[in-house]
Amino acid sequence: MLKFDHVSKIYKGGKHAVSDLNMEFEKGEFIVFIGPSGCGKTTTMKMINRLIEPTEGSIYVDGEDITKVDPVQLRRKIGYVIQQIGLFPHMTIEQNISLVLKLLKWPEEKRRERARELLTLVDMTSDYLDRFPHELSGGQQQRIGVLRALAADQSLILMDEPFGALDPITRDSLQEEFKKLQRKLNKTIVFVTHDMDEALKLADRIVIMRDGKIVQFDTPDEILRNPVDEFVEAFIGQERLVQARPSIQTVEQIMNPEPVTVMGNQTLSEAIKIMKARRVDTLLVINENQVLQGYIDVEMIDQKRTKLSLVSEVMEQEMFKMEIGTLVKDTIRKFLNRAIKYVPVVDEKNRLVGIVTRANLVDVVYDSIWGDDEIVL
Repeated sequence: MLKFDHVSKIYKGGKHAVSDLNMEFEKGEFIVFIGPSGCGKTTTMKMINRLIEPTEGSIYVDGEDITKVDPVQLRRKIGYVIQQIGLFPHMTIEQNISLVLKLLKWPEEKRRERARELLTLVDMTSDYLDRFPHELSGGQQQRIGVLRALAADQSLILMDEPFGALDPITRDSLQEEFKKLQRKLNKTIVFVTHDMDEALKLADRIVIMRDGKIVQFDTPDEILRNPVDEFVEAFIGQERLVQARPSIQTVEQIMNPEPVTVMGNQTLSEAIKIMKARRVDTLLVINENQVLQGYIDVEMIDQKRTKLSLVSEVMEQEMFKMEIGTLVKDTIRKFLNRAIKYVPVVDEKNRLVGIVTRANLVDVVYDSIWGDDEIVL
């Protein structure tokens, strides 16, 4: 899909921004470039769509040397998302999303249909089509920036620190959303970041750079387990849990597979009985197919039981959850960022399969720090 063959960028005076890059990415891979400021990661990415021209070597996209392609046509075939988002304030959301489609001379109705279709991918309704960027939150604007890069169905997308300006919770949510989207659409992503946690969470493979050269190019697990030198060790940080306890990686390895649940069509009296019997103050609400619908707690029942009688009438539908395969290290960060007590775990069809609590994480952290050592009090 994408190949660098002895690529260098040399500026006047002989200064090498990047030196002799050799690497190859497969279709559908999520590749993250990371390194200290000035290491050459953004220069490397911008050479792919010829915003910066390489001085030496060749870059191939789908087997074609990009220097043989008109740069404007090349850029229209490659999605591009930047930290500043770059939405046009005088254009509607539909016009922003379909900008490239207009340049490609798509009919207006097909452009609108494509924009509507893309909004559904990030759980936004067609009501947003006629709004303007200033009417959206920062997270919503960033979603539109991503959708614009997907509009023409480009197979390769470049992303330059797209989530860096967002608050931690919004960034965390968008990272998960985009990773799911990438897997679903099978896009090849080249992503630049300075955040190692973001790189470890998103990447299929990570390129760690220093002084314009590749220091290590490997999977997140391999980099964590076998950093090539002291620079990589210092850059990723010794404290990361996966490096300390690689045998525990995903939430299904630590979750409780039997969370306490209630059906939406059960009464509040039945919910109270379940809480009392199981000694809990919160129940996860499911339907007959085990699909997670929301949650209900003692406070909700206390506030509304005189007016309403069914769980479905009282439950809260908006809740934080994780899919099977989520990394434990990401789970810990979410608990810390959101100050939550538990997280339901669902499969790809939103069926409840388990729950991760703070107690589950305490066990993992305890073993990671102390292992089998005897604790002397």
